[in-house]
Parts: sequence; structure tokens; C-alpha cells
Amino acid sequence: MAITVLPVSGEQTDLLGAVVALGDRYTKWLGLLTPPAYRAAAEDGGLLVAVEGNEVVGYALFGLPKRSTHVRLAHLCVPEEHRSKGIARSLIQTICERHPERLGIRARCRRDYELSGMWTSLGFVPLGEGLGRGRDQETLDTWWLDLGHQDLFADVQSDALAVVTVDHSVFAGLRGSGTASDIEESRALEAGWLADLIELAFTPQLLHDVRDVTDRTARQHQRAGLPGLRQITPVPEAVAARHKELLEAVEKDLPELPIDAKMQSRLKYVAETSCAGLQILVTRDPVLARLSDTAWAVAGVKVVVPSVVTLHVDELRQAQLYRPKDLLGTPFSAGEVTPGGEGELVAFFDQADSDNGSAFEARLKGFVNDQILWRRELLRDGEGHPVALYVWALDGRTLNVSLLRTATHSLEESLARQLLLMLKRLGRDRRAQVIRITDPFLSPVARAAAGADGFTDQSGDLIALLVDVCGSAADVSGAAIGIGERLGLAAPELHAGLPAEVASIAERAWWPAKIIDSELPSFSVPIEPRWSADLFDFPTMLMPRDEVLGISREHVYYRSPGHRSERVPARLLWYVSRGEPGQQGQMAIGCSRLDEVVIDEPDTLFSRFEHLGVYGREQVRAVAEPYGKAMALRFSDTELFPAPVSLGRFKALATGLGLPLPLYSLSKISNALFQAVYEEGHRKT
Repeated sequence: MAITVLPVSGEQTDLLGAVVALGDRYTKWLGLLTPPAYRAAAEDGGLLVAVEGNEVVGYALFGLPKRSTHVRLAHLCVPEEHRSKGIARSLIQTICERHPERLGIRARCRRDYELSGMWTSLGFVPLGEGLGRGRDQETLDTWWLDLGHQDLFADVQSDALAVVTVDHSVFAGLRGSGTASDIEESRALEAGWLADLIELAFTPQLLHDVRDVTDRTARQHQRAGLPGLRQITPVPEAVAARHKELLEAVEKDLPELPIDAKMQSRLKYVAETSCAGLQILVTRDPVLARLSDTAWAVAGVKVVVPSVVTLHVDELRQAQLYRPKDLLGTPFSAGEVTPGGEGELVAFFDQADSDNGSAFEARLKGFVNDQILWRRELLRDGEGHPVALYVWALDGRTLNVSLLRTATHSLEESLARQLLLMLKRLGRDRRAQVIRITDPFLSPVARAAAGADGFTDQSGDLIALLVDVCGSAADVSGAAIGIGERLGLAAPELHAGLPAEVASIAERAWWPAKIIDSELPSFSVPIEPRWSADLFDFPTMLMPRDEVLGISREHVYYRSPGHRSERVPARLLWYVSRGEPGQQGQMAIGCSRLDEVVIDEPDTLFSRFEHLGVYGREQVRAVAEPYGKAMALRFSDTELFPAPVSLGRFKALATGLGLPLPLYSLSKISNALFQAVYEEGHRKT
């Protein structure tokens, strides 16, 4: 029979009598409440009953304090014979629906009643505790159910590089609980030099774990430390769904681990971190650390120990903001803005008061009727939402970009950096020598990315030179000076023997320039076709990568750990080795900039660089066998040659220069050979 929840008024004496009788039945747990008190609550709108047929099967009695913003729940009563029917949940849900203006529901319950499971199942979290007024000074837990109102500070952006959540094993250490080494490891997260780099946060599961601390003094000491961390409260329904996915994955992938209450709470930390939009969960729990692969695969959460945070905080921050690997396999689509579709874009790209909706729409429409042939390019994500917009036209040897916008999106920084390289490639393909961005309302993300990419400010415009020269410092700087003079810009004169760091900066600022007589070294890197297909789409995969995005700015390649004079910065020349029968191989296909070389244990490397690569954890581990460690090569700004250089031609070029041709391991090659292969790869056919 259906259960109905009804409000009770002061005149409904039959219902009031049934409620009083039910309350008297459980006086031992609820405390004595006189009939006039029930009537007063009903008259104030604070009494709900659950009815099944003609029988009262539960009630909720609550107050609505005039000087408070919450609902004060005094009684939640369901007789034993009617429990497990969802009656308590229906009563609580009805309170939420009838009083949505309140911030939440607060209840107090004796700790020794051991009802934490019930409160938790209803969505409540333990906020604190106090002593009751009885003779035995019993401990009362305070439980809170948030009604989902926007917190005044919920949208405040953290000033830290990264926001990370902590579980109870770390939080207890922060509060001085555990062995000396445990405490030291946790408290390293509070070191002064980290104050501006990371912000520690906690999710509702930590409140439950603190509540379950047995010793009252220790429990209160831990609660006193909670205000020092940022509180994050994700949507409960989303957490429940993610938690279920994690449980199913653990049961399938790690059947040896018992799914007990402790495992449930471990996975709740992961689910809450994920649904809060964060990616780093710090723990000292070895079992939770064992779940790191599952946490990442299912929830996109990195489970790390405190030392990983303190040693690699910059990389962890980049992993949250800059995820070029997410551009691979992501169903982005590109096309021109259709006439009449400008209005749709206002909500996504309107970014300044003086560029308000109508002005932005009018300006975007104005490009259609301009005498210049502007191209209005729009990029959408897999759900069809606009994420990037740029308008460009070629004016002689200058690629003018009059509008460049990135919408707020999880991949905004990655897209901004990718778009800038895409514009440089576009300009080079059209023989432009200059990229000029004239949009006065660039998003902060796009402006920061342009500054890092060698664009300079000239009277409010952002300008980058395209120096398409692979040759001596004199050749490269001579070309740059010539372009700069036409623009009224001064370009430095470079000389042979430039230090590697200086040459690398110049090559990035003047991309695609290559300064051959500098100290910047070149290395050939043999790569199997399966990895070159994933990284560079060569050989072309059965389902080709969307060419609109091209190759992401930055990636990582793993290999065995033996050093062969690798140093950074440097250039990499990619040589695809022989693959499976029928695969393309044995040819030089392109080059990249080498930015970092790291040798470490495979799990450490994967945690540090996962956001850049196409490798999975097991694949990095395989590279490390039997050495125990692997080498990570972080590289960027890959150029694929229009005409790959075959092995035969590669050998002929080396022979002509009287140079050896090592192709079976990562090896240093002469810059002269690099130049010869590079020019061959760009030879016009």
C-alpha cells in the first residue's frame, strides 16, 4: 500500500493523537514531549506524518527558527514494524521540498544510540558534537543535511596552484595522530613554501571518519582542525553514481580486496573528489593507494602519497589545468560560423562589459560584410558546445586574427595553447611571416598562452614572427630582422655558438626556425609504429585523428633508462622503425623540441606525466622491465614532415656528409645531418 506524507494542523486531533501515541512509545529514545508541544509544532507548520492506509507509520517533528537559516529536526520516528520501507527518507524529502529556502536540516542524536548508519543513508554528515543536559552528560552528535544552496564562497577561485583533497589518514597526521613518521609525512603538506602552491580540502567522508574516532578528546581535537581546510560538498546523487561505478570496478579488477565498510569509505573519498571537479586525493592508506589505477580509470582521480605532492606540485597543477592528451580521441568538430548563428555564441564568448552581447554579436556579423575575406572558424566539443572561436584573414605576408576566444571549459588551457600552434601552422602553410592578434578582449587564458608562445605586445596587438629558416644563426636572425623592420619591430642579431637555452628560446619564439650552428643538440629517436600512430597519427590509424586539432603541443615518450648523452633543451628527430607486416615504417617523419628527461620508477613517472601521454600505467611498467626504472622524454611542438624521409634517403644523406647513422637506439646526431633530413622532409615535390 502506498505511503503518503501529509502536514498536520492543530485541528486534526485524530492525527495528532496518533502521533503523540507513537512518540510516547519511543520516549526512551526521543525524550518526553507533552501533547501541547506536538500541537504547537503542528500549528507552526513543523509536523509531518507518514500514512499507510489509515495508519500513521511515522512522523517528523521540526522547528523553523525565525533567526536561523536551517530546519531544526527534533523527532524522526518510524515504528520498528514499518522500517526499511523508505518512510524516514520520504519524511526528510518532504521537509526539503516544503522548505527549500532553508540552507539545511540540523539534528542532534545521542552517540550511544549508534544510528550513524541511518543518518548517513539519509544524506546527513556529522558536523560536531556536544554534551547533553542529562545527568549522565551523554555525547550528542550534530548531523547536517545540506539543501544544495550556493555557498557564498563556492565559486571563489583558489589562489593556490592546485587544490587537493585529503583522506582521514592524512588529516589525522596533520592533527598530530599516528607515529612520528606519519605525522611528519602529513605535515610536510603544510610547509611554509607550499602555502601558495597547494590548498588542502576535505569532502563529506572525512566528517564521517572524524565522527567515528573513539576517543572523545582526540575526536574533538581533529574537529577543531577542520576549519583550517577548504570544505568541498559535491552533489550527493552524482557521488552515489560514481561510487557505484568504483565499487563495480574494484569487484571486477581486484577481487581479492573485500568490499567491506572500510572499502566503501575509501571509494567514497575518490567519488567525492571526482564529483567536486578535483583530480588529486592524498592518502597514507596503503589499500587506497592500491586502488590508484581504478580511481584514475573510473573517476579521473590521482591517488597519491604526500611526498608526491611536495615533490611534484607544479606537475600536478599542470595535470589539472593542461591536459593535451585529452584532445586525442575527443570528438571535437570544427566548421565555419553559419550566417544567422552568431547569437548562439554570445553566451559562450562574451567576455567584457564593453564587448557585451549585442556588441559582440554585431561585431561577429560585421566580418561577413567586410571587404576583407574573413574566415570565422568555430570549434565545438563532443556535446556540441562552442569551445573556441577565431576569425582570421591573410593580408599579404601577415595572418591577421581579429577575434580569438576560448570558452570556459575543462580543456580551455590545452585548447588555447593548441590554437596558437594551429594558427602558426596555418600561417606557415600560407607563406605568412607574421601572426597578428588584434582582439582586444582575449580571455586571460588565451593571453597567458600567447605570452608563453613568443607573442610580443605592439600597441595592444600581439605579434609573433614566423621565421621559416633552417640554417645558421646569421641566416635565421637575418630573416627575423628583415620581417621585424617591415613591422617596426627590433629583432636581435644572433651569432654562431649560441648556448642551447638561448637557441631553444629563439626557435620557440620564431617557430619554425631551426638554428643549426648553435649548441642546441639533436637526437634521433627510434619509435615503433604503434606508438607513432598514437602520438603522431603515423602510420594513419584505421580511425584517423581529427586533423582540425592536429598533434597536441606537448607529450611524453617512454623508453629504457640507459643514458646516451641526453640533455635538455634539444631537438628530437623521430624515426619510425619497422613494424608489423604491411605497416609503414623505416622513415624519418618529423621533429620535436625536447623539454625534459626524467629517469624514475614507472609508477612515479606515470603519476607525474600521465596528463601528457598516450601510455597507460602497465605500458610504462613494461618499458621499465627488467631495469626497474624507465626514462620519460617530455617533448613539445612537433612538426611532421610533408614528405617523410625514407631509410634509403636517410642513409644517403648521412653518407654524403661522411657521418654515421645510428637508428637502433636514441642517439645524438650532428646538427648538419638534422638540417639535411629536415630540408629533405620539406622538399617541394
